Amino acid sequence: MGRFNNTFPHPNGFVLVGFSEWPRLEMVLFVAVSTFYIMTLLGNSAIIVLSRLDPRLHTPMYFFLAHLSVLDLCYTTSTVPQMLVHIQSHQRSISYTGCIAQLFIFLGLGSTECILLSIMAFDRYVAICQPLHYTVVMHSRLCQQMAAMAWGTGFGNSLVQTVLTFLLPRCGQYRVENFFCEVPAMLQLSCVDTWTNEVEMYAAVVIIKVIPVGLILFSYINIVRTVVGIQSPEGRKKAFNTCGSHLLVVIMFYGSAISGYAYMAPKSNSAKLKGKLLALFYGLVTPMLNPLIYTLRNRDVKGAVKKLLGREEQGWSMA
Repeated sequence: MGRFNNTFPHPNGFVLVGFSEWPRLEMVLFVAVSTFYIMTLLGNSAIIVLSRLDPRLHTPMYFFLAHLSVLDLCYTTSTVPQMLVHIQSHQRSISYTGCIAQLFIFLGLGSTECILLSIMAFDRYVAICQPLHYTVVMHSRLCQQMAAMAWGTGFGNSLVQTVLTFLLPRCGQYRVENFFCEVPAMLQLSCVDTWTNEVEMYAAVVIIKVIPVGLILFSYINIVRTVVGIQSPEGRKKAFNTCGSHLLVVIMFYGSAISGYAYMAPKSNSAKLKGKLLALFYGLVTPMLNPLIYTLRNRDVKGAVKKLLGREEQGWSMA
C-alpha cells in the first residue's frame, strides 16, 4: 500500500534541470535554439505548403516528405518553446499532467519518424529497383495505409512506455535530468528496480529503431546494386542524388537518437552534458536540417519554390 501511494504526483509536479548547471551555456543555447527553431518552423512549413500547392509534388515521395515535415514541426514544438521559456524565466517546473503529455507526444512523434524513414526508403527502393511497377505498387491507398501504420505504431509504443514509466514509484524524487520529460530521465527518478522497464524500453528500441534500420539497409543495398548497373552516368547521378538526401537524414536522426541511450544513466557532469546535447541534436537540429537537405539537393522542390515565388511576384505587380 505504501508503494502505491508513492506513485501519486507531487503537488508541484517536476523540475526540469535542463542546462541550469551551466548558466553561461544557457544564454548561448537560447540564441542558437531560438534561431534553429525559427528555421525549423519556416523550412518544414514550406515543404508542407509546396507539396500541397505544386502538382509536380503530388507523388508518394513528397507525400511522405510532407508527413516527415509535420512530424518535425510537432516534434520540436513539444519541447523547444518550453525550454526557451525556462531559460528566460528561470522557472524549471512542469506539472505532472504536462510531463505525461510531453513524454507521450515526444516519444510518439519520434517513434513514428523512425518508421516513416524506413517507409521512405522502401519508396526509393521501388522507384529505382522496380521503376516500371512504381505507380502500381506505390498507389495512393497504400501510401495512406503505410502512413497511418507509422503513426499508429509510433503512438501505440509511446502509450505503453508512458504508462509503464509513470506507474513507477519515485519516493519524492522530482528533479528530471533533462530539459524535457523522456523515458530514460524519468526512469532515473524511480526508487525501485527498473529492470523490467529497461527491458521493455530496449525491446521497443529494437522494434521501433533497429528493425527499421535493417529495412533501410536492405533497401539501400538493393538500390546501390541497381544504380551500379545503370549505364548512363547522368542516370546514376540522378539516382544517387534522389537517395542521398534521405540517407543523410537517416544517418543524422538514427545516429543521434540511438547514441542517446548510451547516456541513459550518466554518472559524471560531462556525461550528463553529452546526453542532453545529443537529445537537443535529434530533437531540434535534425528537424531543422531536414528541409534544407531535401531542398538543396532536389530540382523538383527548387522548381516549386521558384514557381511559387514567381506567382507571388506577379500578384504584387498586378496589385
